[in-house]
Amino acid sequence: MTPLIRLDNLTVAYHRHPAVHHVSGAFTAGSLTAIAGPNGAGKSTLLKAIMGELRPAEGRVEHRLGRAEFGYLPQAAEIDRRFPISVIDTVLLGAWKKAGAFGRIAPGEVKRAGEALAAVGLEGFAKRHVGSLSAGQFQRVLFARLLLQDANIILLDEPFTAIDARTTRDLVDLVLRWHGEGRTVIAVLHDFELVRAHFPETLLLARELVGWGPTAAVMSPANLLQARAMAERWDEDAAACERREAPAA
Repeated sequence: MTPLIRLDNLTVAYHRHPAVHHVSGAFTAGSLTAIAGPNGAGKSTLLKAIMGELRPAEGRVEHRLGRAEFGYLPQAAEIDRRFPISVIDTVLLGAWKKAGAFGRIAPGEVKRAGEALAAVGLEGFAKRHVGSLSAGQFQRVLFARLLLQDANIILLDEPFTAIDARTTRDLVDLVLRWHGEGRTVIAVLHDFELVRAHFPETLLLARELVGWGPTAAVMSPANLLQARAMAERWDEDAAACERREAPAA
């Protein structure tokens, strides 16, 4: 399998204290990978580093991808739904790559946005204000925006948190469809059963790498116990991270 994104001894730190610590490995093209681990394990930080939103304190993220090649779904808590914008205009933000910062949205993109809403079960919601939607409906809108963006690399940060079971099933089906189309999907998840049921590859993180590979092997009871123990031992007041060499391949 062709490595698409490689992590080389990656450390990402806040005020020199690492949130992700000396992680190495690679995501292959067309893979479907869950990033799992305890709360505070650095999962969202790793996702942002992959996309280029956070700079490494040490090591590198290696790829030849531009920012526009990533489709990114942030955590719901990071999105202010009080902004006065309609559902259709939110979906049309996925067309920015074609329109540019000040470009005009083509009629064809408006048609595609309507089709994306229908694909996520929100036909007829185009003129609704996003602030009037339930958590599950709003998450469907964000998935519709990703459909319009049509990216080959899709990064999802806790995409199924605080939504109902039916919405989760529908959106998981969409993730599996993307995987079937050969897109690379990386998702931060806290639901280990969901990981086991639908994600063939898992990166198990507790700030440091616990395991990375086939889900059945990585999500073993021993690895999960190790991840929990590592998270509990982590000292927020420890000395700043010192440089060290990545282990030999």
